[in-house]
Amino acid sequence: MRGARAARGKGGHLLFELFVGMRYTRAKRRNHFISFISLISVVGIALGMTVLITVLSVMNGFQREIRTRILGVASHVQLSGAGGMLDDWQHVAAEATRHDRVLATAPYITAQGLFTHGSAVRGALVRGILPEHEERVAEFAAHMRSGRLENLKSGEYGVVLGVELARSLGVTVGERVVLVAPQGQVTPAGIIPRLRQFTVVGIFGVDHYEYDAGLALIALEDAQKLFRFGNSVSGVRLKLKDLFESGTVARQLTRSLGPDVYASDWTMHHANFFRAVQIEKRMMFIVIILIIAVAAFNIVSSLVMVVTDKQADIAILRTLGASPGTVTCIFIIQGTLIGAVGTMLGLIGGVALALNVETVVPFIETLFGIKFLAKDVYYISDLPSEVQMPDVLVTAVVAFVLSLLATVYPSWRAAKVNPAEALRYE
Repeated sequence: MRGARAARGKGGHLLFELFVGMRYTRAKRRNHFISFISLISVVGIALGMTVLITVLSVMNGFQREIRTRILGVASHVQLSGAGGMLDDWQHVAAEATRHDRVLATAPYITAQGLFTHGSAVRGALVRGILPEHEERVAEFAAHMRSGRLENLKSGEYGVVLGVELARSLGVTVGERVVLVAPQGQVTPAGIIPRLRQFTVVGIFGVDHYEYDAGLALIALEDAQKLFRFGNSVSGVRLKLKDLFESGTVARQLTRSLGPDVYASDWTMHHANFFRAVQIEKRMMFIVIILIIAVAAFNIVSSLVMVVTDKQADIAILRTLGASPGTVTCIFIIQGTLIGAVGTMLGLIGGVALALNVETVVPFIETLFGIKFLAKDVYYISDLPSEVQMPDVLVTAVVAFVLSLLATVYPSWRAAKVNPAEALRYE
């Protein structure tokens, strides 16, 4: 019985503190400046959370887009030979296919070249491929703007250009370009550049400026003749079941294929992109959390002024039997309510904006006639977004905890109010 009364007593105290704390929050104050500071605190926390969730979602979107677009053109793992030439590529491809994580293989030749058309001259990375094999490891066929990848046939000297490269050269499908190979031909008159005329049989666009403006595809046999590879290739490209296992698969293939074959994965070739995005994401998280902390500190000033304004009320509560702990809980509840409202509004606003940022940003660009991400400067010209629940939950928890910590000092100060001193001049 005594335990039950004690439990009811504790429950009653908690309900009393909750009632008074919420009443103080809703009550019209004599000092409207205090209400204004409380409103600023709520708005500050909400805006900080909205911005943080949106920024983290955009960073996630950039990471996803960069990975998707790069790996739509690049390969998960590359096997290459010593000196940049691999002789028996069929044997290497067959051995790699035996690995249970490898889905497909494709040989390739890569070299630098110079394309000319009229007065236009552009450098590009030339990749020799077998179209029927390349479609298994890359997504060129799905990104063809005109023509078809299958139009690359050995001996016909056709070329598929990136959309920006074709635009800079001023060519379309059916027109001819001249490819200048870096390997010169030695003659009695000196070294003469190796030239070959190619017909544009297709144009692709993967929406990744580096590849759209600097990559050209030709038939593997044509590349072997032009760049003097004989029957060799530069290497073999692999597509895996899980791209995140590329490092492990590359190490295993290096051991099984021997020292003459070098294996590298996409994380080695493009690590800087993903490290940069991850570092920027962490730094933006820290910076915007500081903004939320500033908004949370407004709760401190607001509650300090409330404590000063309610000193007489606190004194009356103390004389009626309220303990210092009860007074502390009342003001903690009041500050926590401000933080909870701000956190909830920020949560709703942040998720809503992050989910619609791909619509909001083009509207702003059209409205003001500006372009945030120029294609010739940034790898991705659109603003992607991907909301991840861990980011949202961490942001909400951090914002709420900062709001809760901001109530500690004002609540402690309220508990220290001396009833006799507070009621002396009332």
